[in-house]
Amino acid sequence: MQANLAKREPSFLAKWQGEDLYARVMSATAGATPYYFVDGPPYANGDIHIGHAVNKVLKDIVVKSARLNGHHAPFVPGWDCHGLPIELQVEKKFGKVGEKLDAAAFRAECRQYALEQIDRQRVDFQRLGILADWHKPYLTMQPAYEAEQLRVLARIADNGHVVRGFKPVHWCLDCGSSLAEAEVEYQDKQSAAIDVGFEAADPVALARLFNVEVEGPIRLVIWTTTPWTLPANQAIAVNADLDYALVRFANAGLLVLAAELVDDAARRYGDSASVLGTVKGLELRRHAIHARHPLKPATVPVISGEHVTLEAGTGLVHTAPAHGVDDYLVGKQNHLPVSSPLTSSGKFSDEEPVVGGLHVRKVDEPILAALRETGALVRHAVITHSYPHCWRHKTPLIFRATPQWFVSMEAAGLRAAALEAIDATRWIPAWGRERIRGMIADRPDWCISRQRTWGVPLALFVHKVTQEKHPRTGDLLRVVADKVQAEGLEAWFGSQVYDWLPHSEADDYDKCTDTLDVWFDSGSAHQCSFVSTNPGVLDEHGLAPLADMYLEGSDQHRGWFHSSLLTCVAMRQRSPYKAVLTHGFTVDEQGRKMSKSLGNVVAPQQVTKTLGADVLRLWVSASDYSGEIAISDNLLKRMADAYRRIRNTARYLLGNLDGFDPATDAVAPGEMLLIDRWAVSQAAQLQAEIRQAYADAQFHLVYQKLHNYCVTDLGGLYLDVLKDRLYTTAAKSLARRSAQTALLHIAEAMVRWITPVLSFTADEIWQLLPGDRSASVFAQRWYELPKLNLAEDGVDWPLLVATRVAVKKTLEDLRAAGTIGSGLNAEVSIYADTDLASALGAPGEELRFWFITSGARLAPLSAKPTDASEHELSSGEKIWVHANASQNARCERCWHQVADVGASAAYPGLCGRCVSNVHGAGEARRVI
Repeated sequence: MQANLAKREPSFLAKWQGEDLYARVMSATAGATPYYFVDGPPYANGDIHIGHAVNKVLKDIVVKSARLNGHHAPFVPGWDCHGLPIELQVEKKFGKVGEKLDAAAFRAECRQYALEQIDRQRVDFQRLGILADWHKPYLTMQPAYEAEQLRVLARIADNGHVVRGFKPVHWCLDCGSSLAEAEVEYQDKQSAAIDVGFEAADPVALARLFNVEVEGPIRLVIWTTTPWTLPANQAIAVNADLDYALVRFANAGLLVLAAELVDDAARRYGDSASVLGTVKGLELRRHAIHARHPLKPATVPVISGEHVTLEAGTGLVHTAPAHGVDDYLVGKQNHLPVSSPLTSSGKFSDEEPVVGGLHVRKVDEPILAALRETGALVRHAVITHSYPHCWRHKTPLIFRATPQWFVSMEAAGLRAAALEAIDATRWIPAWGRERIRGMIADRPDWCISRQRTWGVPLALFVHKVTQEKHPRTGDLLRVVADKVQAEGLEAWFGSQVYDWLPHSEADDYDKCTDTLDVWFDSGSAHQCSFVSTNPGVLDEHGLAPLADMYLEGSDQHRGWFHSSLLTCVAMRQRSPYKAVLTHGFTVDEQGRKMSKSLGNVVAPQQVTKTLGADVLRLWVSASDYSGEIAISDNLLKRMADAYRRIRNTARYLLGNLDGFDPATDAVAPGEMLLIDRWAVSQAAQLQAEIRQAYADAQFHLVYQKLHNYCVTDLGGLYLDVLKDRLYTTAAKSLARRSAQTALLHIAEAMVRWITPVLSFTADEIWQLLPGDRSASVFAQRWYELPKLNLAEDGVDWPLLVATRVAVKKTLEDLRAAGTIGSGLNAEVSIYADTDLASALGAPGEELRFWFITSGARLAPLSAKPTDASEHELSSGEKIWVHANASQNARCERCWHQVADVGASAAYPGLCGRCVSNVHGAGEARRVI
């Protein structure tokens, strides 16, 4: 095995590509039980970063380990291709639609841009050693995929989940479109927080309700952090069960607010307050109290709603159904209009008082000035609070009611069915279940319509009068899908209503101009990816198999896991996946996010150039992905050291298998030396643990167990003890062939253990192992190690291991004192009681090889010298060890210092066993 991993890996890649390795592996495993893995598609924009590398390597580990378990496990990579980010890139070059390009040409440029980005990302993913169907990925912009997405929508519509609504949605003024929940992120924002008094339309009647008589105006006070929504106010909401007080403030006058918040309001206003009377919120609603709108000549009613609380404000809530979910719901219950003077451009209509013609981001000051002028502004402050922002533009969003299409969570029982599907899924880590469950339980209807150019059309026909979808929507969607599959998206975008509907209907319907939410695109991959790349696995109804696993970052509980769940449950009444694995985000050693300004960004391209992809892959496997994943140059260097330890162990195994032919040289398990049987048994035990770690997706345990094995159990013990036998016994002797047989068993097992993680290294080892290696290592199953019954051997190996630790400590003391150099300069005596001495005596004269000393003897406890060192073994038993420098001459071949060195006149520099090994019948070994 050669070094220079980073330089040599590309030659492996070239070889894999030249021999079409993925196709070979698929062919070799074709008859096995399938394992279906659906790749969550990265967005086709920009180079991959370290998070992409973590994600794709984890997926590769999952799929490769599935093949070891005997599965036929395809890995079809995917890309998410539609949506605003690509539109923005094309706009930089060509301007908005209509400036230099018409819509069709604009979409063609978007498609071309996406293909260029995919090619760039594909190269980087392949460099990581990801074995996948790179020649035939699924792309959400493939006609077959787009068409099947429309068929998915057809099934969902047929099942009664698609509804139209004039509802408030997150709206990005920069995108000019509604956003999905997963496209919203929360950041701190400074906002004007104002208390506004709505003057009672009939102050006498209101005072009478409080059983008092007063003179002057009475104001019902609301508190809001969105002054721009006041022009759309339609009501004031109270909680029917709360007490409300009529309060005389020294400066603010007569105000109505929640009784429990009077003292808090007085402190905020810097004013003294006197409560004149109280009533329940229910009475304010029952007596049809109205108040004058503070910005326009209109009155608004007092209504009640359960969303009104005492957590903040005044206990009276400004209600604008066009600009908030709670407002919309309570407005619907009270038959309030869902209207707003705010247009889709972000400007208020010209005829609107105070704010007419102004942009929403510039109306706070005019509104505050108007409120001051009428005396309606009770208090103004500036607060910092968490506020929804566009994840692309990082700008504040607004809630805006627009006619949109929704997947309803309640109309056909989608919410309840989705919650059941969650409970039927395995979540890794387990907390993922509660996280997505809470999101599904509380989420509003899913707005699936977008006002974009580059996307899959929301191919609906809408009645001009009723605004309802066509009664044959499902059938029409399937017709459109067939046309799109044959001719592409322009088959829809370039068509007229008359191309789809008979003339008797066409005049009554409009063709929807919206596109589907991109989360609907990727969220349909559970069906569309199979149809577009592997239709042979569809059932008789054209439906895809259930995926064995989905794997993405922890943000995808509200993203891809979420949209996939809803589309599949709405379509098929079941989850799209059997298991979901979630990994954390990458941070530096200090736990900070990757940032160019901090200079802590680690690019996977740079790591593969300097250290090699296998080192990066080993770091991924070694990280506990359930939390944040730390990376830095320092951590990678440490991982490179760990990699070298594993690699050097493999080199040792291969080096000592040189010239070994398993067909003629392998030793039967029953004839192997006892230590070799024990080593193979240890490997079998470790393999069971590693297999379980892979099955549990605990890849960091795979790394820990493998690294510890190479350092301690194998490198630090068995291989250390084995050197003498490998280097001194006759080449074809049973002693050496037994050792080589054990090494081959261990190497055969180990190469499979590392294949999912260290793929380049595993392939190199595989090709260098003796025997037929024409089949790929990536098509192998777990190696079947010999089943051995060590109880028949009569050796207490745990006792010997514990005693070896004690002897090594004694030898270290001698070495530190300068008495000896290596263990072969020493002779040891072990003093133990009769039973313990009997157990330790199993190796007989070969005990010295276990301790790697020139002499080792057992003696009764009564004979121990006063300077013997006491050691307590892990079993609780005690032994005493005494060591001294050997006075014998050293054999120039094996370096043992024994009495018979020079006994042969013909070979004066050799010990007796070396003379026999070189010129005679060879020594006989039984145990070690």
